[in-house]
Amino acid sequence: MPQGQPLTVPDDGLTTRQRRNRPLLMVHTGDGKGKSTAAFGLALRGWNQGWNIGVFQFVKSAKWSVGEQTVLERLGKLHDATGEGGPVEWHKMGSGWSWAKKQGDDDDHALAAAEGWQEIKRRLAAEAHDLYVLDEFTYPIVWGWVDLDDVVTTLRGRPGRQHVVITGRRAAPELLEAADLVTEMTKVKHPMDAGQKGQRGIEW
Repeated sequence: MPQGQPLTVPDDGLTTRQRRNRPLLMVHTGDGKGKSTAAFGLALRGWNQGWNIGVFQFVKSAKWSVGEQTVLERLGKLHDATGEGGPVEWHKMGSGWSWAKKQGDDDDHALAAAEGWQEIKRRLAAEAHDLYVLDEFTYPIVWGWVDLDDVVTTLRGRPGRQHVVITGRRAAPELLEAADLVTEMTKVKHPMDAGQKGQRGIEW
């Protein structure tokens, strides 16, 4: 893509503007570091454009706190107070999805994932967000907690102009086929290989 220009122009009857503004399904997968980091960077960029951002974090305990959550939630509050940027919602698993306010423990992850996906489907149907970050969503699919065919059908048929980015290892071939943009993070070298644990500002 020299100077941001596409290599080909499809004969699809669309104008350049129409083609540029089509909603994207994006997948960040692979064994390397940076899948979620890139997705949250995209969320920051979308917030700056005034987009309504919805983050749905799978396989994360509700007790865990990450730096991106703190920043995006503060930006959401800034929007509420001043109108700058866009609204932000952040939901994660653990003791039930945060929107559901349910109690539970780690044994409830499978049920929480299934319920969370149903909530996302409702929001997609209602065109609730401009950008959905489905963080670590490949894992509930791999583990059979969420039906792959339902995910692919729903995301392909989503109405309006709703962008979706999915992160996680071992993304299913069917999901990659449905996606418009796929990035595979490949680990070349990592501090953990030398026995170094994660650190503030890098991992969280």
